[in-house]
Amino acid sequence: MNEPINDATIKLAEHYTEILKLIGEDHTREGLVKTPMRVAKAMQFITQGYEQDAEEVLRSAMFHEKYQQMVIVKDIEFFSMCEHHMLPFFGKAHVAYIPKHHITGLSKIARVVDIYSHRLQLQERLTTQIKECIQKTLDPLGVIVVIEAQHMCMQMRGVQKQHSLTVTSDFTGIFESAKTREEFFSLIHNH
Repeated sequence: MNEPINDATIKLAEHYTEILKLIGEDHTREGLVKTPMRVAKAMQFITQGYEQDAEEVLRSAMFHEKYQQMVIVKDIEFFSMCEHHMLPFFGKAHVAYIPKHHITGLSKIARVVDIYSHRLQLQERLTTQIKECIQKTLDPLGVIVVIEAQHMCMQMRGVQKQHSLTVTSDFTGIFESAKTREEFFSLIHNH
């Protein structure tokens, strides 16, 4: 599938050509001739979350339901780009909420993760943005988000720690209770 080429794609490709030159590569070499355009298209795909509205995604499949138990979508695979080094970080998000009046389609929770992760990010901000979006849009009794990720900026450069894992969490409402959080952690780790 070919992505559309627009003015931004062309400008990005021109900049990537200059980057190749600046790092000492021959941008006219056979293997690199199409690289600037490929990288421009890839960058636009990786950052497409700026053009998407996560709250609207949740509202598009919001249903009134008298269910007030924990709803968990776990092991949501994601990738993002660290805003400090523009290198990838990737892992899994675990998201739960306890409805008050509304539920949403389960795939919409994964879409919210995708939308916020398809931006230049910090793992801490990503965790909070997912939580805040679900809390604001669904108005549940509480939300919890836990993200486990590997950061290429720690593996490819700097400290070069290949097996490190960063875990972040954020929660609201009923998840402020240690007992409710313990139930969540038990469910995501034991099943």
